[in-house]
This record gives sequence, C-alpha cells and structure tokens, in this order.
Amino acid sequence: MVPLTTPHPLLQNIQIAINRVMSSSRGSHSSRELMTDKLRQDILNTLVSYSDKIAHPGAGFDNAAFVDASEVENEVDSQSVIHSHITNSRTLLRWQILAYVASLDLTVAKWFESHLDALSILAEVGYDKAAQGLWAVWAAEGPPLRFKLEGNQQGTISQQGAMTGTKAWCSGAHIVDYGLMTYRDDNGASQLAIVNMQQQGIAIDSSEWQAVGMQATNTATLQLNTVAASRVGLPNAYLDRAGFWHGAAGVAACWYGAASRLAAYLVASYQQKPNAYKAMYLGEISTALAITQQYAYHVAYLIDNQPQLNHELAIRQLRAQVEAMARQVLDTVGQALGAAPFCRDAHFARLAADLPVFIRQSHGAFDLQQIGELTAKSSNTLYDGLTDARGTIWAL
Repeated sequence: MVPLTTPHPLLQNIQIAINRVMSSSRGSHSSRELMTDKLRQDILNTLVSYSDKIAHPGAGFDNAAFVDASEVENEVDSQSVIHSHITNSRTLLRWQILAYVASLDLTVAKWFESHLDALSILAEVGYDKAAQGLWAVWAAEGPPLRFKLEGNQQGTISQQGAMTGTKAWCSGAHIVDYGLMTYRDDNGASQLAIVNMQQQGIAIDSSEWQAVGMQATNTATLQLNTVAASRVGLPNAYLDRAGFWHGAAGVAACWYGAASRLAAYLVASYQQKPNAYKAMYLGEISTALAITQQYAYHVAYLIDNQPQLNHELAIRQLRAQVEAMARQVLDTVGQALGAAPFCRDAHFARLAADLPVFIRQSHGAFDLQQIGELTAKSSNTLYDGLTDARGTIWAL
C-alpha cells in the first residue's frame, strides 16, 4: 500500500491553529517542551472549535461516487481506487487528527477523544441537540447510579429526571461542561444520561488519583446528589450500537500517535549520529509501525465501507496490535537512546510516562481471549487429517 504523505486540509488547518496557540502561549519561551495547564486548555478549546468539522466514525468517504475496486479490470487502476478510498476515508481522518493531538500531549488527546466520542454516541442514539461546550464520556462500571424519571415521559428521545450516586474514573471532570455517563437501570440494562456539570449537587473528588503518568487528566470520582439529568437512547443502545467498537478504535489512534512520535526521536538521533545499533533498533520499530499503520488503514476502510457492522474482531485486533507496538517502541527507543531523553527532554519524558498508563485502557489477556473466541466463531477452517486445512481466515 502506498503511504499517505499529504495531510488532509482539515488536519493541516488544525495543526496551524494549534501551532499558533502554542507559539502565542510560550511567548519568550522557545522550548517546544513546555506544557502548562493553561496551554492544555487553550489547545483543547481550539480543538473543540473544530468538532463539527470532524466526521463521526463510519461517515464514509469524501469522494461522492464509490467505485468497487473488484469491478475495475486493470490491476493498477484497482490499486488506485483502493488507495483513493483509503485516502478519502473520513474515519481515517478522524484517527489522524487524534494521533496528531496525542503526539503533542496525551492528556489533551484523552480529553478530546472523549469529547468527540460523546458527540458521536449522541448522534448514533438519535439525540441531535448536543449543546456547545466540552463533553466527556464516563462509562466505567462501578457503584450504582440511580436515575429517577420525572412523571410520565415514555416514548420521548430525551427523558428528564434526577441522578444520584457515584461515578468513578471521570477524566477531565473539573473542566468538562457536560458528562455523558452510563448507569444500569432496575432491569440491569445499560442506559445513558447527560449531566450538566455546571450545577449544584456534584462533588468532584480527585484525591484517589495518584497517577504519575496521565497525572494531568485529574481523573476523579463524582458524587451526585439529586442532580438534573437527561436520559437518552433506548436501553442497551450504548453497548449494542455499531459505533461502540468504532469509537474504541479511536482510542488506539491516540496510542499510535504517541508511539510514532517517540519513534521519531530515534529517527532524529540516528540522522544526527548514525551507528549500526541505532539502525537495528530503528529497523525493528519501523517494521512494527508500518505493519500497524497499514492495518489501521484497512480497518478504517472497513468501517467506512460497512458502517452498519461493528467490526469488533478487526478493531480488537487493531487495538491489540497498537498496544503491542507501543510497548515495543517504548522499550526499543529507550534501549537505543538511553536515559538522556527520559531525563532531559520534557516532551519525550511526558509521553513516555503517559503512554504506559493510557494503553492500560486495553484489557490485556481478556482482550486476547475475546479475539480468540471471535476468531473461532468466524473461521471456517476444516481439517482433514493432520495437514490439510481449507478455508482458513488467514489464507493469502
């Protein structure tokens, strides 16, 4: 597959806007490594202003007329068609934006990915009244939340009521305008509720957040005491929708962006002072990144080509591959460059500390177990004797 080398105009505009914010914020400070809470907020505000220009996952391709590459007789033209569709993939553009933000700062990426995910979820469940401001999705299971409906509002898209209880693992709770949070109703079904964070009755407790990596996310536990809330969507819509998995791939795009930026430090070091050992290490991670990149292109194409499908197996595999690649990059770049960038380069040190925490948003062995079970279900492998295998899902 031909690599994508020309950034999309939207990505270029975002990069220009953020560079302007960073230059303005630093003033007389020339160091690109400086990252303050104010600068994070300024970058985030700039990104949020582009929210309505960033397509939801599965939004299709920019080109109006879709041509099936299998129907093109010429092989070269067929490859051009496929490359054109991937280049114009709106899902891939979304991931490229997230990867770029992650290469700057994973805290900002965490907040912005959650914001975009909230808007996409609301659109998918049929709620098109998302207010302006910063959103977050808080979906970790934990202590029970109770939603009390006001009167009889059956059959409406949004049902008003009051929320009481505890919600843990709420990243950015101190800066968010609206939280889209999950809870279980009396029947055990997953439900979604919107809570305006600018109201009385919400206590934000960050005392348990002792993280060093991702420390700046200030992840908190919320205590809600009869606060106004709006229930949206049907029971279990959050979990059952195809976009649940499409959104999960966006998190992996953040991991990828941070890992690729760390790898770039090794490229720069080798260019400045080449030696055989650096070249060997660079060869390892270049291969891992290229394979992961190509699979990300493939999965983005799947999502945009068939948005009605959740593509769970492919997305779980993508997340597992990105995690493995990110861990390899962290280890290999460290071996190649030694302690210096961890100790003397603030940007490198911050990414290297944040990324191991962020990738733990995967679920390790459980994810691999699920991949194995889904693989077995989707495989039509038939074994005759010890050597004859027909119809394997991995056949070239």
